[in-house]
Amino acid sequence: MAVQTLQDLLAAGVSGRTVLVRSDLNVPLTGSSITDRGRIIASAPTIAALADAGAKVIVMAHLGRPGGKVDSALSLEPVAAALGEELDRYVQLASDVVGIDAQARAEGLTEGDVMLLENIRFDPRETSKDDAERTGLARELATLTGEDGAFVSDGFGVVHRAQASVYDIAKLLPCYAGGLVADEVEVLLRLTSDTDRPNAVVLGGSKVSDKLAVIEALAPKVDTLVIGGGMCFTFLAAQGLGVGTSLLQEEMIDTCKDLLERYADVIHLPADIVVADGFAADANTQTVSASQIPDGWMGLDIGPKSVDRFAAVLKAAKTVFWNGPMGVFEFAAFEAGTRGVAEAIVEATAKGAFSVVGGGDSAAAVRALGLPEDGFSHISTGGGASLEYLEGKELPGLAVLEASASESTEG
Repeated sequence: MAVQTLQDLLAAGVSGRTVLVRSDLNVPLTGSSITDRGRIIASAPTIAALADAGAKVIVMAHLGRPGGKVDSALSLEPVAAALGEELDRYVQLASDVVGIDAQARAEGLTEGDVMLLENIRFDPRETSKDDAERTGLARELATLTGEDGAFVSDGFGVVHRAQASVYDIAKLLPCYAGGLVADEVEVLLRLTSDTDRPNAVVLGGSKVSDKLAVIEALAPKVDTLVIGGGMCFTFLAAQGLGVGTSLLQEEMIDTCKDLLERYADVIHLPADIVVADGFAADANTQTVSASQIPDGWMGLDIGPKSVDRFAAVLKAAKTVFWNGPMGVFEFAAFEAGTRGVAEAIVEATAKGAFSVVGGGDSAAAVRALGLPEDGFSHISTGGGASLEYLEGKELPGLAVLEASASESTEG
């Protein structure tokens, strides 16, 4: 990816300049408590590098989907506090996005200060489909930087969105890829280039439809495609098996039949399933063959035989991409599948395999289950963006950085 990077910006000098940074701080909350700080931790190095170099840093980020309206439950107040702890410096929070408070605080910043704007999605223009509306917000954001401002795109989890703080702002200010974005792209380039074989992909999560495009893109290229999580039941149904009350996308059954026919030697499905009589942590459970799921019971994890089979394949792999848990790992009774697969990937990594955890729930599972983060070669911060990149789609937030770099070179 030919773009200008954070290092280029630092080399040019940022002392006294105001730099807008788009970070991905969309962390899970329970009330006002952050349950996984992974994205904050990953975003801190770029912000710290700029502040340490004397920049006045204004961070833009979103939380949840407020629908363009102010929602106090989705305020970035707890995020500002957590980011401050991670940076070991005070992070002030503007009470608005580009309003009076944001403007006043921006004017008052001094070298090394860090300010976080309130949830960027409180402004409906951020996600508008109208180019003019998004550009309007981008112009107001750019105005916060005064003269000689710059933009650093460091929210990999949002680069697949053509939004004001991701895409349109990059057309108005000198723009650079932050350390996080640059690292993510380097990893994904490695995954899509000549990878070491055997090459294994593990996909979980709830819906086949969410992963269909990546299955189509990767199945012809990999040696093994392991499928677990809620999406596996649509594949089992495509084999003519009963799945009880398990998650099922009936409209995707024919598609799954086609995939199984075309990639019979690549796709691996669970041999056994941990089923429950309800979706609850204390539900009654039993482990059954994948072909014998009882009526009225739902599958909530892959079984031990499946873990053993999948682990044998994964431990022998030289390249592994994992996106999506194998079951409802949030409940202790259904965490064994995800844990077993993750531990097999860690073992493969220890033997020299290149392993990538594709963000989202998988990354959360690694931390929730107490698995070593350094046991994987890379843990992505952007699940959806990672998948779209692997599907071969153009990501607007990266394309605009490349276009800007090209114009700078030509100029």
